[in-house]
Amino acid sequence: MDLKRAHLLVTPTSYGKNDPRLKTQLEEKVETVAYNPTGKPLSSNDVAALLPGVDGYIAGLDVIDRAALESADRLKVIARYGVGVDNVDLESAKEKGIIVTNTPGANSVSVAELALGLMLALARQIPEAVHSVQQGKWPRYSGVSLEGKTVGILGLGAIGKQLARRLAGFDCQILAYDPFADESFARERNIELASMDEVIARSDFLSLHLPLLPETRGLVSQEFLAKMKKGSFLINTSRGEVVDEEALQRALGSGYLRGAGLDAFTVEPPDPANPLLHMPQVIATPHLGAQTDGATSNMGWFAMADCLAVLDGEEPKYRVA
Repeated sequence: MDLKRAHLLVTPTSYGKNDPRLKTQLEEKVETVAYNPTGKPLSSNDVAALLPGVDGYIAGLDVIDRAALESADRLKVIARYGVGVDNVDLESAKEKGIIVTNTPGANSVSVAELALGLMLALARQIPEAVHSVQQGKWPRYSGVSLEGKTVGILGLGAIGKQLARRLAGFDCQILAYDPFADESFARERNIELASMDEVIARSDFLSLHLPLLPETRGLVSQEFLAKMKKGSFLINTSRGEVVDEEALQRALGSGYLRGAGLDAFTVEPPDPANPLLHMPQVIATPHLGAQTDGATSNMGWFAMADCLAVLDGEEPKYRVA
């Protein structure tokens, strides 16, 4: 179609925040651009109300289910601003001839940096120490060094690789599992590839970098946690649904696990009464892994390029369905 006649919907709240050119260039190329009116991820009803007359949709963490897509009378492409497409009903999109894309690798460095930050903050009890000093106390915490420890990575994809690169300077042993592991990368980085059970059992710090799939939903169960080394730490910067939160609470409450760093929850934002939020050995962050200047700009450029490519009759670079 003629891009100058295209109508776009852009819902990620950080789109163009760190690079205004994302908005100005997009607005120059198409007829109209409508932005998220709520300042937060959209519900199915919100999406349904906004889709009529829209040709291209650069989507944040909105609920894009069958009900939402029923009102898509002109939509040709959903360009996910991020990697996960679990909120998109791919079958419904396919039925309506809508192409779905995402932005793999755009936020990998930022998420890896957060995972490492959570690891260090847990190891040295940084939030607790800060709080104590603010209260006029001067405690002597006994921390854990990464040096000489085993760090396990479940999912050696783009983010897992970036984490491994950053861990290389900490003189720790890196252990990883991935069903499609890049063996040459592992050899070059002195990463030991092992089975999932072995990575779980041997790791002092276990970092999750898994997509949300039927086989990973609830993967971190009571049985999974019982396989972990006593006194170890769990870090999750992937999807909240991967972790059974009640089982994790029990493992932490009993002292079997020493701590957890969580950037994702099953329900977001989590209920303030969620017990995990009130455990001193838990560091919780508001799903901010991709919220850096570099990541948001990369996701914006990737999503915009693929959205416009589809509308211009070209094949997108990062097609999912």
